[in-house]
Order: sequence, then structure tokens, then C-alpha cells
Amino acid sequence: MDITINDELRSFIDPLTPVEYAALERSLLADGCRDALVLWRDVLIDGHNRYDICKKHGIPFRTVANDKFDSLEDVMLWVIDNNLARRSVSDFQRGMLALRKKEIVAARAAQRAAQQPPDAAPEQAAPDAADDPSDPPWSTREDVAKAARVSANTLSQIERIRKTAAPELVDAVRSGTISVSAAASVASLPPEAQVAAVAGGRKELQQAARHVREQKAGAKPKKETVSDSPEDQVKALRSQVGELKDRVATLMTENEVLRQKLAALGAA
Repeated sequence: MDITINDELRSFIDPLTPVEYAALERSLLADGCRDALVLWRDVLIDGHNRYDICKKHGIPFRTVANDKFDSLEDVMLWVIDNNLARRSVSDFQRGMLALRKKEIVAARAAQRAAQQPPDAAPEQAAPDAADDPSDPPWSTREDVAKAARVSANTLSQIERIRKTAAPELVDAVRSGTISVSAAASVASLPPEAQVAAVAGGRKELQQAARHVREQKAGAKPKKETVSDSPEDQVKALRSQVGELKDRVATLMTENEVLRQKLAALGAA
């Protein structure tokens, strides 16, 4: 059977860590490939790591066809939704997936609008949009953040990383070497400075992020000492809650990385 690998589809899923890959490899060697790989036509859409390991060791595997998709974009949305629902996916990866889905949904909406007759009334286009199950309300940052299960502030940071971060910095966020909030600060540096910070390791990245934050704080005009209104205080408290949630998520990610390293040392 000829199976095609679509690199863009595969890029939607973060590669397994060495520890995770080794655990999956041991499981497949011991128990075989129990779950079928999912194909759309001849394109593999679920089970890339299992497929790689099965090919490597000659392990038999089954495939199932999912032919309900009309286009590769339909497949992309399915893969994104499939991974957004997984608990093992990090906040950063969920944010990246949700932003990618937003682009696909927006492109589809624009295409539908372009296909409407010039004299069509706005209400005539509404039923077609409503019939598309891939179009939840994605009009605001809060909608996308909710789908990714992150705060709007965290989503803004992920979007900044996605747009301006060097590939090395993106890899550092994915591996848990640096938090999303710190990476968003480092992403404002020139690409060569980002790469140098990543090469310096966790401590160098943290120092670079701190330096950027201090520069931004120094550039801001000092506020007059006027008592905030109750509304301003509520906004400030909500902002602090969002930052604390981001910090908790970062610590959980770092804890998981350390747990995997300890498991690897114990298995050695």
C-alpha cells in the first residue's frame, strides 16, 4: 500500500520527545500496532509516529479510510480539532493550532463572499455560512483563545511568537526550555539575537527576556499617582489573574519535562 505523507499536516503535531518516542517504540514492539492508522484517500492523517516506527521495525499495521472530507482543508480542520481536544497538547501548541484554524476559517469565509453575486443581499449569504460546521464564532481573539483553552493574553503572546520568533526560539518554547511569556519578549529581538540566546540555554533566554521587559518598562511614561477607578482596578486584577494562569501553565510544562527526564534516568 502506498501511503502519502503531507508535511503540512504533519507539522500540526509537535514531534515526540525522545522519551515519548522510546516509550511508543517499546509499546509497539511488545504489543504490535493495535490502533489503525487513518487515511484520507492515500494521505496519512493520523498515526504518523506509529507509521514511522512500524516501517522501521517491519511491524504490521491496519489502516482505516475516512472519506467524508471534500478537500485537504477539511482534513486540516479535522486534524486541528482532533489535537485541540487532546490533554497532552501544550498551551503553546493549542494556541498555534487555533490560530492556524482561524486562518483557514477566515480564508473560507472570504472565498464564499467572493463567490456571492454582486447584487446578493447580505442575508442571502448567511444560510451558507451557518451550514458550514467548521465555522464556530471565530471573530474575536476571545473566541480563538477559548477554543485553545488559554487566556486572550497568552494567545496574543503565542501570535507574536508565531509571527516574529526564529525557528530556534519556537523549538525552545515547544520543548519547555522557555515559557510562552518569556519567549514573546525574546521574539521582539533581531533573529540573530534570538538564536544566540537560545544557544546560551535556559539562563541566557531568561536574561534576554528580562532585559527586553526592563527596556520596555523604562520606555513607558510614568503614570501620575491618581487613584484608579473601581473599573480600572477590576481590569488590573483580571490581568494579574491571566498572568498567574500563564505562569501556572508554564510551571506545569516544566514539571512535565523534568518528570520525563527523571523517568528516562530511571529506565537507563
